[in-house]
Amino acid sequence: MTDAAPAQETPVAAAFWRAAPFIFVILWAGGYSFAKLGLAHIEPLTMLALRYALAVLVLLPFLLRRGTRWPSGPRHWGAVVVTGFLIQCVYFGLAYLAMKRGMNAGTTAIIMSLQPIVVAALAPVVVGARGGRGLWGGLILGFLGAVLVILSGHALGPSPLAATVFAMMALLGMSSATLFEKWHGMKTDPVTGGLIQYVTGFLVLMPAAWASESMTIDWQPELVVSLAYLVIANSLVSIGLYIALLQRGDATRISALLYLVPPLAMIVAWVLLREPVTPLTLAGFAMSASGVYLVNRKTAQVEIG
Repeated sequence: MTDAAPAQETPVAAAFWRAAPFIFVILWAGGYSFAKLGLAHIEPLTMLALRYALAVLVLLPFLLRRGTRWPSGPRHWGAVVVTGFLIQCVYFGLAYLAMKRGMNAGTTAIIMSLQPIVVAALAPVVVGARGGRGLWGGLILGFLGAVLVILSGHALGPSPLAATVFAMMALLGMSSATLFEKWHGMKTDPVTGGLIQYVTGFLVLMPAAWASESMTIDWQPELVVSLAYLVIANSLVSIGLYIALLQRGDATRISALLYLVPPLAMIVAWVLLREPVTPLTLAGFAMSASGVYLVNRKTAQVEIG
């Protein structure tokens, strides 16, 4: 993978990549509400296994196109599988298990909001990225904004020890995937890379679901809508954009976008589920956005310098 955008791009491509971070964060944030719709009719690991199986089926026709590029060798194949395992199994699987074991969504979101700080702390060791006071100020501001949003929804509560352990491991999974993508430096075709990731997720989580859940599926319209969104918007578009953005930019800057997920998720929940949005929510949104802006500005200054 390359660490920067191509030297020459068409105006359309350049406009797309400017919009891509916003597309990613909006679609990613919507996943919480659509998952909530579906989880009333299916257990979490069963939902993830089904989601990955459907994503594979959607991607298969794209393999018939000309010029399909598979990973270039065993090391490249291994890198794609590792990234898929870290995101699809460790991050999603353990985050869902944390909520199943009693952790509230708000507590889970706060723990996941630590990812940009984890990435920034480890980036100098893993990928040699540089930081500074302004960068850390933006990271902390963004995190506090995410906390404020979650507090505005009264979404916090006590969490069992097992759920806390699962959530912390999920956080490390997504952070590790982000740093690993920047470290190994190999470019992967989004279609073949996605296919390998979702096959990996399915092969790991299907047996886990079979061993720990009843695998009962109540086929209601809400579940169909939920799965359609999670497969297309989250599994295909959002994850594809996240990996592509990591290939083109700084890991800390891209991770900081996740600070916008809790406030945007609450806005989507307000539209879709009629959950209330308070002035405190909007204030937290403003803080998160300011933190992301500060991180992006400081990172860009480091790159220019």
